[in-house]
Amino acid sequence: MLSAITVSQETIEFQASPEPALEPGHALVRVHNVTLCGTDLHIWEDDYPTQLPLIQGHELSGIVEALAPGYSGPARHNVSIGDRVAVNPIIYCGECRPCLTGRYNVCQNVGCLGCYSDGALTELISVPLEKLCPVPDELPLDIAAMGEPASIAMQAVNRGRPEPGETALVLGSGPIGLLATLYLTELGVTVVCADTEQHRLDLALEFGAVDTLLVTPGSDFPDAGQAPRFDAVTGGYGPHLVIEATGVPSSLENAIRLVASAGRIVQVGISPRQANVSMKEIPYKELDLLGSRMSLNLIPDGLALLSRHPDQARALMTHRFAFKDLQQAYRLLQGRTGKIGKILIEMPAGSIA
Repeated sequence: MLSAITVSQETIEFQASPEPALEPGHALVRVHNVTLCGTDLHIWEDDYPTQLPLIQGHELSGIVEALAPGYSGPARHNVSIGDRVAVNPIIYCGECRPCLTGRYNVCQNVGCLGCYSDGALTELISVPLEKLCPVPDELPLDIAAMGEPASIAMQAVNRGRPEPGETALVLGSGPIGLLATLYLTELGVTVVCADTEQHRLDLALEFGAVDTLLVTPGSDFPDAGQAPRFDAVTGGYGPHLVIEATGVPSSLENAIRLVASAGRIVQVGISPRQANVSMKEIPYKELDLLGSRMSLNLIPDGLALLSRHPDQARALMTHRFAFKDLQQAYRLLQGRTGKIGKILIEMPAGSIA
């Protein structure tokens, strides 16, 4: 089979490799679709704590091609040959304190297919049966590749404990922020979105935001023209909940400043940079400052969310590339220009020209 291997910084080689062995308790999945995210870009740029060479790809959908010998029928793990599936890429030890308390998404030895071990930018993968997530009949298989990022957004929202009738500020209207907005709106929360790009904010309105705030880096936020609208939505107290989905240090600083007293902030955006966090406002407001990473088996819920909102799901996928054009897809993602949402890599591989 053909695999795309990131061999060094910004360098991909397409190499032939043997098909994977089908281990006990595993299924063989033919990969049909892979979507890219910021983590993929950092790995490709060799700016991520993992080792190259590596087959990337952790957001995927495909079709079950084989089941390990001894499989007794469709009742086991609810999968059969020919089923359409998404895959939970998280790998965990099951023995550390987080795992033993049910928090395996922050396992002390956590791994992820396509990030720390070989992933889905290949034709066939062998994965444990329990990591297969059946795709709802009404959901197209290409959209199902976004089940994993949808699960990340839902994990962040769930960490924030939203209640119907509350207000939320979502900082960052990239894919995670938009999907969080969609889920919060379903839960009866009134959402305001903020971003530095107007086209993303236009999309946020389609995902359920009642208002949007354009952020000008280096300027007051919200500015004098935005403040009355923001106060009108939040009653002048600030939002009950803030989802920080940019990873920009100043954005977390804004979250702490703007959130209501007794409010909650969920940090889902990731960055190695340092934030200048107020040591006064957190205790004075008695804030809950929460982190969120990956998800706790929420890919089935993410697939269901996408199924309920097909127009928004389709709008989120802005670019498509053939497998042979993978390098071009990374260049587009790296440029951060234009209206880039999710980038889809169409599989199977076929031949490389």
